[in-house]
Amino acid sequence: SQVFITNGWMSDVVIVVAVTNREARSAAHGISLFLVENGTKGFIKGRKLEKIGLKAQDTAELFFEDVRLPASALLGQENKGFYYLMAELPQERLIIADMSLAGCEFMFEETRNYVKQRKAFGKTIAHLQTVQHKLAEMKTQICVGRAFVDNCLQLHAEKRLDSPTASMAKYWAADLQNSIATQCVQLHGGWGYMWEYPVAKSFVDARVQPIYGGTNEIMKELIARDIVSD
Repeated sequence: SQVFITNGWMSDVVIVVAVTNREARSAAHGISLFLVENGTKGFIKGRKLEKIGLKAQDTAELFFEDVRLPASALLGQENKGFYYLMAELPQERLIIADMSLAGCEFMFEETRNYVKQRKAFGKTIAHLQTVQHKLAEMKTQICVGRAFVDNCLQLHAEKRLDSPTASMAKYWAADLQNSIATQCVQLHGGWGYMWEYPVAKSFVDARVQPIYGGTNEIMKELIARDIVSD
């Protein structure tokens, strides 16, 4: 069984990672990828999981019991699955980083517009120096993050993006998104805690970014391993 499968409930075809050579010198050398279609005997979709955020996409449990597949279901070469997965991980992490920066930019604009309209003590809260400084800090952090992620996108387009750099982008941008989300909710005051405000939805959506696609702790491990390797 597998859990936390994005779009698992609505999927027509899933890619399954399976051991195909138990005698391989390491697990990485004995893994293959298979295409499993919805309706295949033994392939069962479990319940849709209730998440606190990302409501627009389902997340499901999938079960596989005595599933038999034809040779044509093999995706790529046999026992090369691990290498296919590793080759695509930098792109996945870059996508998460770009999503995180886009989330930061969205929340910042929502908050900037809000503080320019919200009045307290006879004037908008955008006139308060503490609010202005907080906006300045967030804008600077977002611009720095955007420059780094855009550079990673360029490296990826040139097929020069490596795993440590993609890991840096993913962990940094995901942490930044959660920091920006917290600050934007704070600047909205009580309304930031209300579900009707987009910043509240963005706040809960942001929380999963440091978790999926490899946790940020794993990202730091990969970065550190590259730093200290000979």
